[in-house]
Amino acid sequence: MSNISELDLQNLRHLLGGYDTTHCKMKEYAQMATDSQIKQFFEKGAKSAMENKQQLMKFLQ
Repeated sequence: MSNISELDLQNLRHLLGGYDTTHCKMKEYAQMATDSQIKQFFEKGAKSAMENKQQLMKFLQ
């Protein structure tokens, strides 16, 4: 990982930020949903975004 470029780091930062944003929005949408299927859809999306972020972070260690 020591040979990663500054541009690559910036791209990773944007990806990680995007996953954070998606997670927060999906959680918020799930909380506002009244239909159980829609709520479940957004909860699943929030979970997926967090898992993707965590998996990407593992590659950076």
